[in-house]
Amino acid sequence: MHQSAQPARIALTPGEPAGIGPDLCVQLAQQARRAELVALCDPVLLTARAALLGLPLRLLPLDPDAEPTPTRPGELRVDPVARLRSTPEPGRLDAHNAGYVVETLIAACRGCRSGRYDAVVTAPVHKGIINDAGLTFTGHTELFAEHCAATPVMLLAAPGLRVALATTHLALKDVPAALSRQLLAQVLETLLSDLPRRFGIARPRIAVCGLNPHAGEGGHLGREEIDIITPVLERFRAGGADLRGPLPADTAFLPPLLAEIDVVLAMYHDQGLPVLKHLGFGRAVNVTLGLPIIRTSVDHGTALDLAGSGRADPGSLAAALDMAVDMAELERQRLAGTPE
Repeated sequence: MHQSAQPARIALTPGEPAGIGPDLCVQLAQQARRAELVALCDPVLLTARAALLGLPLRLLPLDPDAEPTPTRPGELRVDPVARLRSTPEPGRLDAHNAGYVVETLIAACRGCRSGRYDAVVTAPVHKGIINDAGLTFTGHTELFAEHCAATPVMLLAAPGLRVALATTHLALKDVPAALSRQLLAQVLETLLSDLPRRFGIARPRIAVCGLNPHAGEGGHLGREEIDIITPVLERFRAGGADLRGPLPADTAFLPPLLAEIDVVLAMYHDQGLPVLKHLGFGRAVNVTLGLPIIRTSVDHGTALDLAGSGRADPGSLAAALDMAVDMAELERQRLAGTPE
């Protein structure tokens, strides 16, 4: 990846103020970064958390009209897009701050769409406390999809493996009804367009899992492979797509196959993500494809028990930042018409 002459400007949302998100942002700012990081939050939050962790942090105001500059150790730019309703206590959820959390996400989305930011990297939020506050919220992905009027695809990437999901946060009993030819075709179209755009993969090679054990075993263990998955794959193959499957999920992740493909498409959440997190938890990145903006995130939750302790591992957020910067630079090259 060739670095652009002008650094990318990356929006960083600290997520749930009582969780480890603020810790991770402060830790991330301790090292030099090739992009300009801008925390979208109440500055009071990061100042207090840095003091609690005993880490140096100098917050600089964002000048959106100035050229972005790489982040220096111990510094972080801040865009105070929202104000905390109450003083957060690490590890203790407070519904009064739920609206603040959502405001930071909406501001990040709008900032990316307007060109103020080149990408957004999100620290974890707590869905339960947001819903307890009376706000309708099912997750980052769904919020960004709504504000971008887009249909997203969730993809997690770890060193040596990428896993995309046909369905995401559904009860297992609801997955078969949700799986349709239309849905699967939409997911494949997004992968085939966004893997080149976001990852620079010219001709993506995709391994597609079946839904049932042994990929249905010829219809004896379910007909979804026969009635839904295979017809869609055949149509895309006829158009030149490099697709393998439907494959039994218990063999789709074997190293010889993974060496020949770029992404595994799993039919449901726990079919693919346990394998990926076993391989790379703490280094994996959650990427939302299908959006007009670049969004990456961590592979973990708010870890309330670790907030303010200094024991939180910033590895996943650092990986998410690096991937967002790579994607932003690739997008800039694409728009400029320069080679990758």
